[in-house]
Amino acid sequence: MSRGTDASPRTLTELAEGVQAGDVTSLNLVREAFERADRVDADLHALKSRLTEHAERAAADVDERHAAGLGIGLLGGVPVAVKDIFKLADAHTTAGSEILDWPPDGTDAVVVERLRNAGAIMLATTTTMEFAVGLPDEERAPVPRNPWNLARYTGGSSSGSASAIAAGIVPAALGTDTAGSIRAPAAYCAVTGLKPTYGLVPKSGCVPLAHSLDTVGPMARSARDCALMLGVIAGHHPSDPSSVRRRVPDYARHLDGDLSGLTVGVDRLFRVAGDQEDPALPEVLHDGIEVIRGRGARVVDVELPYYDELATALTVVLLCEAFAYHRPGLQRRWRDYGATTRLALACGTRYTGADYVQAQRVRRFGQKALARLFAEVDVVLTPTAVTGAVSLRYIAEMDPTHGIRSAYTPYWSAVGNPAACPRDSTVMACRWGCRSPAGRSAMPWC
Repeated sequence: MSRGTDASPRTLTELAEGVQAGDVTSLNLVREAFERADRVDADLHALKSRLTEHAERAAADVDERHAAGLGIGLLGGVPVAVKDIFKLADAHTTAGSEILDWPPDGTDAVVVERLRNAGAIMLATTTTMEFAVGLPDEERAPVPRNPWNLARYTGGSSSGSASAIAAGIVPAALGTDTAGSIRAPAAYCAVTGLKPTYGLVPKSGCVPLAHSLDTVGPMARSARDCALMLGVIAGHHPSDPSSVRRRVPDYARHLDGDLSGLTVGVDRLFRVAGDQEDPALPEVLHDGIEVIRGRGARVVDVELPYYDELATALTVVLLCEAFAYHRPGLQRRWRDYGATTRLALACGTRYTGADYVQAQRVRRFGQKALARLFAEVDVVLTPTAVTGAVSLRYIAEMDPTHGIRSAYTPYWSAVGNPAACPRDSTVMACRWGCRSPAGRSAMPWC
């Protein structure tokens, strides 16, 4: 059994209800979280910085308000973590780099402010790959480890958030997803991750990677928890012109487990991976389909339109926009960027303005084609990644765009549709992603 495991950690929903009912205090939850981090994070490296003093003070305030009969918010008193890419009022934001440093100045990113207003306690920031791109670099910072198996990769730039949730440090965290950086770590660490519709959640106060692709989303232990968080962080904000004006529904209220009347289109995408596909994937995908079928859904086979074209368009747009943002920094401080980060960003120089415009046209064309598919089905189910969580010893052999090529997630980023990797309805990560040396699941609640 790997270090850092715990028995059936409580969900965000359960903890919030427990504080409201008076079964547990916020201060105790915060102290338990820090004690848990003391025991396991030396191995995991999931947390970038701990907001100990601020978290305990905020938790004590929640408990005082609750004792006085005052409202404490939907997430009142529950500790959460935030990827080190969001502006925080009480912590430095570095985006995992040696270049950027947003000092604490009393202001939060919009989504962080909304979580605080809902009563959530900011416990810590979580580790990320430099500027959410490139690969882990042990020479620059400790590499986040997968709690299921410490020799395995956590996947994607929201790696610290996924690791902290899976290890039982926090019940939920914020991540960002530009090509799969919420969904891939969620799959590899057997938690739930949601990439919302582009523009549903404001990005103000978040270090950008690619402005026309970036999304902010929740990561947690269940789909219900993610729905609860989404209801808090979604909604237009004037500081982000890409955020849409749309009523925010009660997402969690619709999660009753009944899929009767729903048509689920399944694209196994085996044609895409070829001989790179994990041999365990067909069985795991079959198990997931049977779970959905057992809940009453009608399952049909479909083929996502223009899969290769949209995956290529995603790569072009991401690299061009990332290079445009970092070009001044690369010119002034090339050596201060990590080797894989600067190599990934420099890939943006391979494309012309015409390439970028054409890629954006392909995205729009693909959106229209996908809309026609969604006239026939309600949901599309695909695998999350080509293989399971890889061994960390292979990281040095990967090229900087490995994350884009090793997952099936970029397609949905290209079209802007919402996509989730739910722990509740798939066993992909724990069945073929992270196993103990004996081949058994490494965590007791798997």
